[in-house]
Amino acid sequence: MPVPKAELHLHVEGTLEPELAFALAARNGVDLPYADTDALREAYRFQDLQSFLNLYYELMAVLRTERDFEDLADAYLARAAAQGVRHAEIFFDPQAHTARGVGMNTVVDGLWRALGRSEETHGVSTRLIMCFLRDESAESALATLDAAKPHLDRITGVGLDSAEVGHPPAKFREVYEAAAALGLRRVAHAGEEGPPEYITEALDVLGVERVDHGLRCVEDPALVERLVRDRIPLTLCPLSNVRLRAVDTLAAHPLPAMLDAGLLCTVNSDDPAYFGGYAGDNFDAVRDTLGLGPERLRELARNSFLAAFLDDDEERRGRYLAEVEAYVFPQSP
Repeated sequence: MPVPKAELHLHVEGTLEPELAFALAARNGVDLPYADTDALREAYRFQDLQSFLNLYYELMAVLRTERDFEDLADAYLARAAAQGVRHAEIFFDPQAHTARGVGMNTVVDGLWRALGRSEETHGVSTRLIMCFLRDESAESALATLDAAKPHLDRITGVGLDSAEVGHPPAKFREVYEAAAALGLRRVAHAGEEGPPEYITEALDVLGVERVDHGLRCVEDPALVERLVRDRIPLTLCPLSNVRLRAVDTLAAHPLPAMLDAGLLCTVNSDDPAYFGGYAGDNFDAVRDTLGLGPERLRELARNSFLAAFLDDDEERRGRYLAEVEAYVFPQSP
């Protein structure tokens, strides 16, 4: 069994494997512009973030009903559990669905049908984080938050995702202030393709408690010092970074230097169906390519639970951390 870990940066729409996409398309009478699953997998070769997003949103057309969202989440949770995930904080993009005429109730109720039984079925505890699309308007984000109010018993926090460049965090100041007033936790994508200044802005203007990606903080020593001092977690996604050209190769990833600097880094899968690996695959990749030994991997696993939104269940957090400390890494061949 892999080392126990929490996954904190995972877009449920990005777990749509080609086989499930075709199954849901058949169920809902949707014509996909691909001959078969092999042709669709071939389309998963991206040049950059925007080319990925174009396909990502195109394939969402197969998600129509509560059952579709339930099946999507359940398939992810099964894969995640097999890779050692014990706790998952799952992003979803309601605007991408409401724009297609799929209501907030359908999305949240469908996801919750899987998440609500996840501990019993998969041994994975869950949280749900609603993301705003940063390339949509601030008014649309506010309307989305308003539509989510009947579901806040099942939504832990808000996030900010999609195309980063040209959409600075400050654009969403008002909706984050409203989310904070509702008691929601706050995270945001920053410093993936956007500059380090976006990370600072997410902290200062949006009041985020975790930074999703945050890779480019390494370009600003003062920012690194602040992130270390304030223990702000970074939810890094190594295989995603390579596929979207945020780094040229995995061997060039700054993760080891970031850990050496004292940053509270975690390793996650982002959109695993598209980027070639789930949480455990990302752990294996950084172990094999970056030469991270057992204690570094243990540190990453420990960080994931320390960074999780488990403040309402410290007993659970302590139990997960004890599992990490007790884990015996297999001997290298």
